[in-house]
Amino acid sequence: MKDAIYSDLKKFFGFTEFKGLQEKVIESILSKQNTFVIMPTGGGKSLCYQLPALMQEGTAIVVSPLIALMKNQVDAIRGISNENGIAHVLNSSLNKTEVKQVKEDITNGITKLLYVAPESLTKDDYINFLNTVKVSFVAIDEAHCISEWGHDFRPEYRNLKNIIARLGDNIPVIGLTATATPKVQEDILKNLGMTDANTFKASFNRPNLYYEVRPKTSNIEGDIIRFIKQNQGKSGIIYCLSRKKVEELSQVLQVNGINAIPYHAGLEPKKRAHHQDMFLMEEVDVVVATIAFGMGIDKPDVRFVIHHDIPKSLESYYQETGRAGRDGGEGHCLAFYSYKDVEKLEKFMSGKPVAEQEIGHALLQEVVSYAETSMSRRQFILHYFGEEFDTETGEGADMDDNMRFPKKKKEAQDEVLILLNTVKNTNAKYKSKDLVNVLLGKENALINSHKTNEQPFFGSGKAEDKNFWMALTRQSLVAGLLKKDIETYGVIKLTPKGEAFIKQPESFMMTEDHIFDDSTDDSIISSNKANAAVADEALMTILKSLRKKNAKKLGVPPFVIFQDPSLQDMALKYPITLEELANVHGVGEGKAKKYGKDFVAEIASYVEENNIMRPEDLIVKSTGSNSALKLYIIQNIDRKLPLTDIASAKGMDMEDFIKEMEAIVYSGTKLNINYWIEDILDEDQQEEIHEYFMEAETDKIDDAIEEFDGDYDDEELRLYRIKFISEVAN
Repeated sequence: MKDAIYSDLKKFFGFTEFKGLQEKVIESILSKQNTFVIMPTGGGKSLCYQLPALMQEGTAIVVSPLIALMKNQVDAIRGISNENGIAHVLNSSLNKTEVKQVKEDITNGITKLLYVAPESLTKDDYINFLNTVKVSFVAIDEAHCISEWGHDFRPEYRNLKNIIARLGDNIPVIGLTATATPKVQEDILKNLGMTDANTFKASFNRPNLYYEVRPKTSNIEGDIIRFIKQNQGKSGIIYCLSRKKVEELSQVLQVNGINAIPYHAGLEPKKRAHHQDMFLMEEVDVVVATIAFGMGIDKPDVRFVIHHDIPKSLESYYQETGRAGRDGGEGHCLAFYSYKDVEKLEKFMSGKPVAEQEIGHALLQEVVSYAETSMSRRQFILHYFGEEFDTETGEGADMDDNMRFPKKKKEAQDEVLILLNTVKNTNAKYKSKDLVNVLLGKENALINSHKTNEQPFFGSGKAEDKNFWMALTRQSLVAGLLKKDIETYGVIKLTPKGEAFIKQPESFMMTEDHIFDDSTDDSIISSNKANAAVADEALMTILKSLRKKNAKKLGVPPFVIFQDPSLQDMALKYPITLEELANVHGVGEGKAKKYGKDFVAEIASYVEENNIMRPEDLIVKSTGSNSALKLYIIQNIDRKLPLTDIASAKGMDMEDFIKEMEAIVYSGTKLNINYWIEDILDEDQQEEIHEYFMEAETDKIDDAIEEFDGDYDDEELRLYRIKFISEVAN
């Protein structure tokens, strides 16, 4: 058998040797065993079922979730054979004549691989036909779709066991997946009724991928453009959660001279296929996409994968980043993280059944932990997939931002002891959030119902804060002292290793976590940390003092003229004309005209005196794609329509609508929302807030909330700030 396998490998695919576990998997399939394959993206899963299908009598049925994926694979197989009918697709995209051709080729023994969607297999007509021909085996690609713990759950996959039974007796089944935590694996085997399967699990480590997480600022478009321009001519994918964001971002990239196209399920199928081909044929460098893009995309030289929004689970993150560097070359995986995105995802879940919400929250918390951790990101991901990784000797050990730029470590032996004892003393009944509340001595309904608040250890961790305990819990999980019980959606339990630590404590070096401070987001233009680091400090000082001088002259607070992030952007881009200044972060045409003259003059002379090479390519041009919405808002506020009505007419919630209004007034356009303010705040309240903003050093809402000791909520203060900026600044 071995010789036949190798000669057919050479004959069909032109290879002389197998990758990783491929050979063992193929032997298992050829000996008619049920087989389960867990192999990371790019590990060569497809060959595991393609070669045995070509070697055996009959037709192999491959169940696949996406039409695009099937098309790719069929094209690839047809490319290695003279027979066009060697591989076929059977799905809703075929007409009657095409279906007839497929059936003929199968009957005549020409077709070795038949790709179907699970829905097609529910049709009696197809089942009856397949009962009359020889089926060599059934392969289920992307098998994680079966599990509700997988990142891409599809209810129609759940019924596959019954469907396969209708195809005939003793047909071997092969399940294949690129992402499977132990829980998902168990789920797949149980649901396919093949707990006896030979299981082959490859390492999930992709040593050539570099993992990085950056704070998501409101100038994220500028950050992405800068990154792509530093990687000129390389292929990349940018993932966004919404179709709207995909369209907006691809336009911004195009306007800024980047060869990019959008891809999402809302595009008509022809256009979608065309865009996919353009990317594969290297007619474009960058594809901006929703998660609809990528399954089965066989492009080996994708050099970067950017996540504009944090994904819903570590499985999807792993699979999406896995599309980079499949040829073993460079692959940069950059994710932008803000806790606000997580809150948005949680909001989306709120309408779902409770069990589904629980699963969703548990998966999302793992993503938060990954983003905020300061330990090795590679070790964190591999631990999640049930694999050990040594950060000293492991392959690719220094390939992430935390390992290249390590944070401080400190001894936390005593604190680990407090943590483990708290888990033990509470009989391991809490998830990490409530466990931390117990340590901090914070009561809630759940804690009180167990009477934990009456125990002597309640509040034993008061010396540290919430962030500290969350970080220590995560690091204790990865160190194997604690484990999360998946069955109960993430309750924290002690492991034997943890029990041993309690009996005999030893040194535990804890890494300090990243603090992604969301308070910065509350100012319209959040402080761009990445920019702050590279801004010209000397110029920044000059611009700040010019702003102060002009503010004094005009009798307004300095932030009314330009906010700090706008100055930082000027100190990075050196705009020397009003047109360039209008493209600076958070400025806009109106503001540039009103306040910009002194600033561009000051920058121009600074550039000349210091012989500075201006990075003109860093001026991020805006698309004007938002201008229709902007006009709509301005016109309807002029008509004094209720703000809630204007927002809902555009399908926006109030928070996003307020952000749009803020962007309008901060770039220099007046909005008169007095009619609305008068409904929500009386004269004295308005006067009080007005005085506060006139005296304030900064317009941060958190500072205002603290100053008023909670008398006003976030929305009231932000709306008044819009009125204030409109009247005082514009």
